[in-house]
Amino acid sequence: MWKQLWQTWTIDKPAAFGDLLREAFVVQLAAWLDRLTLRRIIAVLPIPILAWAYTHNVPIPPTLMLVGDLLAYIDIFAIIFLLSVVSRVENLAFILKQTASYLVRLGHRLSAGMKRPDFRNRREGGTQRRRDTERAGSADDDPAAIHGLAWA
Repeated sequence: MWKQLWQTWTIDKPAAFGDLLREAFVVQLAAWLDRLTLRRIIAVLPIPILAWAYTHNVPIPPTLMLVGDLLAYIDIFAIIFLLSVVSRVENLAFILKQTASYLVRLGHRLSAGMKRPDFRNRREGGTQRRRDTERAGSADDDPAAIHGLAWA
């Protein structure tokens, strides 16, 4: 009986107490640190500042109170900031899309307006060839009319 009591109080109880301490200070602390985020840390920061100010009777300037509010609502301000950035990105993407479609349309107009006559194919029957000695009409001197393009 004394040997069993001795083993219980010298080996089993201290080992169980050590297991309890390890569970509390190592395992549970590690699990708590895994769940701890920067947002939670920032949300808790104003509490010690206010406690320190009240215990030492230090007047708190309004800017410090506003910083505390900002830290408490940092997630809301972050969402508003992200939404403003996203709306700017959407506007830029819309402008780039419009510019690209305009450039594609302009390229199609330029290619349609600048087609060369195809001399490799025969002429259709019944068409008149212009003589080289004829004087060019005034319509030949006009620039090509391409809609959406200004000639300088």
